[in-house]
Amino acid sequence: MDDDDGVFKALADPTRRRLLDHLFVHDGARLADLEGLADMTRFGIMKHLRVLEEAGLITTRRSGREKLHYLNAVPIRLIHDRWIDKYRAGPAAYLADLKHELEKEP
Repeated sequence: MDDDDGVFKALADPTRRRLLDHLFVHDGARLADLEGLADMTRFGIMKHLRVLEEAGLITTRRSGREKLHYLNAVPIRLIHDRWIDKYRAGPAAYLADLKHELEKEP
């Protein structure tokens, strides 16, 4: 599996996206801080964090007995540059703009 596949797999799950959104605002969160974000056990959250870490979307650092989780936005930016940014210009962008214009309320 290439790097993009791991990132797409990690981003495909709504719980993992919620964890990333939380880390965007509260970088350096402890596991205890992240547990309340989803209706699942501590071990369920840990499994999601492991997938995010394997995809390179988070990094961790030990602080005493606690493990702090930090967002690493670089893989998301690389996905953006490779898969999204190139479609912003050109015919696809014009069609999207036309679609939005036609769907506006009169």
